[in-house]
Amino acid sequence: MGKVFTHMTMSLDGFIADPQDGIAELFAWYEVGDVTVPSRHEGVSFKVDENSAALLREFLANTGALVCGRRLFDITNGWDDSHPVGAPVVVVTHRPPEDADKWKTITFVTGVEEGIAQARRIAGGKDVTIASADIARQALDLGLVDEVDVSLVPVLLGEGIPYFANLTRAPHRFDDPVVIPGSRATHLRYPVRPR
Repeated sequence: MGKVFTHMTMSLDGFIADPQDGIAELFAWYEVGDVTVPSRHEGVSFKVDENSAALLREFLANTGALVCGRRLFDITNGWDDSHPVGAPVVVVTHRPPEDADKWKTITFVTGVEEGIAQARRIAGGKDVTIASADIARQALDLGLVDEVDVSLVPVLLGEGIPYFANLTRAPHRFDDPVVIPGSRATHLRYPVRPR
């Protein structure tokens, strides 16, 4: 069975976006290398260093489903029904869109536990990735996350949207990270210690 992990690009001071949901300062590492990694979304590719390319290739090859929240779904317009990771998406929301049935690769559920369970079924033994900070926080508090991955970029935003805020069951403990150096990002993979 695949693992459930969360991956975010984060500033040194812990933010995954600026207060206006801006990510340009954080996502620059996706465009600073010599190695092209095509995504599963037509027209989207990454230009990264070799270490980052290996990480992205692994994510693309092993992810069977992605879980996010309604806010990210709205910001991205549901990735036009084709997320770059190439896997079906499960959106956790208390208010599905009126056109919920038009989305071919997106499923809407009402709770985090239900979302992770549905994503595991869809993934069919492959990994499940969580791509929203609030969903990641809730899943971690529920003991549903196997690994926390951070692509740490050398910038301080000062304020913004934190990766983990308002944890209700902290402290959460992790094993030592796997460290993957990259251009404009250091990738850290922390296995979650069972409670």
